[in-house]
Amino acid sequence: MKVHLVDGTYELFRAHFGMPPAAAPDGRSVSAVSGLIQTLLSLLRQDDATHVACAFDHVVESFRNDLFDGYKTGENVPDELFAQFELAEEAASALGIAVWPMTEFEADDALATAAARWSSDPRVDQIVICSPDKDLCQMVRGDRIVCLDRRRELTRDADGVRERFGVDPESIPDYLALVGDAADGIPGVPRWGAKGSAAVLARYLHIEHIPPDSNDWDVTVRGAAGLARTLAEHREDAALYKTLATLRTDVPIDETLDEIEWTGAYKGRYIQLCAELGLGRLSDTPRVWR
Repeated sequence: MKVHLVDGTYELFRAHFGMPPAAAPDGRSVSAVSGLIQTLLSLLRQDDATHVACAFDHVVESFRNDLFDGYKTGENVPDELFAQFELAEEAASALGIAVWPMTEFEADDALATAAARWSSDPRVDQIVICSPDKDLCQMVRGDRIVCLDRRRELTRDADGVRERFGVDPESIPDYLALVGDAADGIPGVPRWGAKGSAAVLARYLHIEHIPPDSNDWDVTVRGAAGLARTLAEHREDAALYKTLATLRTDVPIDETLDEIEWTGAYKGRYIQLCAELGLGRLSDTPRVWR
């Protein structure tokens, strides 16, 4: 079997900025939820989408905000989009999909936990993490755990991660710590760009394994002395940034693998939700009911 783990927050944001404005009969904006429903239905029409779960950031903040003041917040999330967060969870649940709303952790942590938990199950042929977020690339293992950018129809296995970033999947947190990740508010270490970071991490894998003196490096990198000097000055920062970029795999998820099997949408709940949101045209689109 294949297990599809969906980044619901990404899909909701993508729908919000990609769909034309739409409002429910009571005036609420529902364009993002409408787009989310449609993209989830598209996934559920696939013959191999037998086991599906969807994680959401129920709130934008997480434990990482307690570790670093500069970490991403919901400050720039449009009000009309934020108002659809709970609706999105309700819609995915009405479709019969296991839903994980995150508060202390992030949606990516839930996806990482599920991938780590079920990757060793002999019944599982492949785990597909449906998200283009680069931090989830750290969970890729060969072609058993892969990341899928559904919009671009691009699948990244371990070779794909190396081709894109120049490092192994296990080095992605180190790479993001050095280079930075603007989407998450991680500033990175001064002077450490993508090319130099990839070259050094391809040799040493992790920041803590990089020799402090560039004369001890056995990899040729332009400006090595300067890179070593700034890393020495920012070792504590780099360690913090790596912690921020490292996904947790201990999120409390109650469902078993059997319990995320998709057996159809909840007909009554789903049709009622579509009626309330003015999405009647979507009310008969699920291919399987329960």
